[in-house]
Amino acid sequence: MDLTPEQRRVVFTLGFCGLVSAADNWFVSPALPAIANALGVAASAATIVLTAYLVPYGLLQPVCGTLGDRFGRLRVLHVIVAGLAAGTFLCAVAPTLPLLVAARVVTGCFAAGIIAVSQAHVGDVVGPECRGAAVGVLMGITFTGQGLSSGLGGIITDLMSWRAAFACFGVLALVALALLWRLPRPAAPAGGEGAAPATPEPQGSFLSRAARIFFGDHRAIFFVACTTGIVFLGVYGFMGTFLSERCGLGPTQAGLVMMLYGVMCLAGGAVSGRIGAVRGPRGVICVGEASGLLAIATLVVVTATGAWQPALLAAGALGFGYILTQPTLVSLSMDADPAQTGLCTGLIGLGVFAGGGVGSALGGQLVALGGYDELWLAAGALLLAQLVLGGRALAGLARHAG
Repeated sequence: MDLTPEQRRVVFTLGFCGLVSAADNWFVSPALPAIANALGVAASAATIVLTAYLVPYGLLQPVCGTLGDRFGRLRVLHVIVAGLAAGTFLCAVAPTLPLLVAARVVTGCFAAGIIAVSQAHVGDVVGPECRGAAVGVLMGITFTGQGLSSGLGGIITDLMSWRAAFACFGVLALVALALLWRLPRPAAPAGGEGAAPATPEPQGSFLSRAARIFFGDHRAIFFVACTTGIVFLGVYGFMGTFLSERCGLGPTQAGLVMMLYGVMCLAGGAVSGRIGAVRGPRGVICVGEASGLLAIATLVVVTATGAWQPALLAAGALGFGYILTQPTLVSLSMDADPAQTGLCTGLIGLGVFAGGGVGSALGGQLVALGGYDELWLAAGALLLAQLVLGGRALAGLARHAG
């Protein structure tokens, strides 16, 4: 990826903002048993804390992306990163599970646009020729936070408390806000700061424009995003509790295992451009889906044996697979409507992160009814269907574009 120093600064700064938003959710996974114990609820009931963040985080991404298109991406990022910090501090002082859930909803609402708006801004800054690789690096940094925060959150929870963990991640959000303010404001045309080049004003209401894009010629991209969120994020959300219940690991030990997810996210983001140069975008997604299937098969082995060591491979393969799949879908989505790239990337976020919230909710029901074997079986079947049926749909889209 041949970027100028200023372009790299933008990618790395926005990557750190995304890292904080991802970390703010996923450090909770290994801390769930401690949260449940402190608030006097069952561990399975405490998983609502994950859903409370992910659902608004996904649902509001198209809204935030559209606001970035209209009012300027950096201006919108300043507001939502500040809200992320405030919401995280509120979580640290929530005295009951309902109030913690409410605080998580507020935090998820503000954090919703960080990734979508950042992706669109990076697309503006680097141009289409480097867009795929740059977004891959951005998302690699972002979801490194998802993995590394699991270990850090587990350590802070063990040494201090889960409330201290929330406070620490609130401080990181303030650091991200300070770095964001140091980025230069682009001298954009009349559309406003950070806006795309001047284009005709999109016609129709927000919902009608979103529906036209989501269900239009590029709909296969958005449907694959939904199943990606359900499987990859849904499975990852249960790993902390699974490792605690099946393998007897504490928050620190489970978090350290899950850190490999973040390491492989960073590695996958670095190599996605090379894979794409050889195999094309669809090839990148196929490699990611195959890696996800490997992760699920390994979790079946962990369930059968009770040994935690194979979970290292599961966490790494899940992170590698996710970071190849999601950013590639983002890059492809920008061609659905080049005049509304913020809305397009936001719709990918809607599919992925709302899908992750749905996956967490449905996964909890599957675990309660039939144990973790049922969860892994359902996730594997859905990912296999995505590989086969989604692959055909994306291949057809490529032929149509050609």
